[in-house]
Amino acid sequence: MNHWLCMITSLPTENTALRQRTWRALKASGAAVLRDGVYLMPEREDCRAILGRLSEDVRKGGGTALVLRVEEPEETTFKDQFDRSSRYTALLTEIADAKAALTAASAVKIDAQARKLRKTYTTIADIDFFPGEAQRQVDLALTELQLACVRALTPDEPHDVAGTISERSVADYRGKTWATRQRPWVDRLASAWLIRRFIDPQAQILWLATPDDCPAQALGFDFDGAMFSHVGGKVTFEVLMASFQLTEPGLARLGMIVHYLDVGGAPQPEAPGVESVLAGLRDTIADDDELLAAACAVFDGLHAGLKKGVASP
Repeated sequence: MNHWLCMITSLPTENTALRQRTWRALKASGAAVLRDGVYLMPEREDCRAILGRLSEDVRKGGGTALVLRVEEPEETTFKDQFDRSSRYTALLTEIADAKAALTAASAVKIDAQARKLRKTYTTIADIDFFPGEAQRQVDLALTELQLACVRALTPDEPHDVAGTISERSVADYRGKTWATRQRPWVDRLASAWLIRRFIDPQAQILWLATPDDCPAQALGFDFDGAMFSHVGGKVTFEVLMASFQLTEPGLARLGMIVHYLDVGGAPQPEAPGVESVLAGLRDTIADDDELLAAACAVFDGLHAGLKKGVASP
């Protein structure tokens, strides 16, 4: 039996604010319009909760609203009402145009555009109740665009390589010299913080003008050829976590934030704030050791908040 949720509503003509609020909420929810005042959603608990809140708001505003469980007629396919393919197609066109326009000179602008496109994609995906190949293609195209932007903005960034991540013992990596590229950004700063907080508290961090300057005895991270760098879609921070089996509460969420800021992917609510703070530090602190010290305080606070489930840095 194919059942759906239907909200039948009548709004008072004089309450313009209620009408606009209800219309915006229904549009954002992804509800289909069967006819004026009749809206349809899949029979899911989250959809039931949405329609329940809306109907309560309508009644409080002087209107009428009723949520019913209805059966799909044999001659009708309600699922077609929720086809998002045209929106995905339009988004793919925008992504392709952005990628075609990407150059070293336009990288900052295109990167900002890519982030906006990712937000648009997330908005569509959130109301795509029947996801399929179209959603997967857009997600993949966006990831490729964001990676291309990273390459254009930072041509010396490490390339992702295929392979497995070897497990290592923290005890074997104490009191070492670790080396990475100078003027560190998110992944390098977060990785250096992770090293000092969870792997090697006495770690000496060496800042390299180029990866070729890395001493033979140093443990390199976050550059091509380093002992710890991007592997299998993971950024260096995530590779270090996997290598040393770090499962401290909050680290996985922090890894998702670092991943998004470094190579893109699923947006993280904390990311814009973290990026803004780190960018401010990087712009105002010329010494890399001092920059790391300041960034470590940021990551300490963020990690403490994430351990408690706090959604802000």
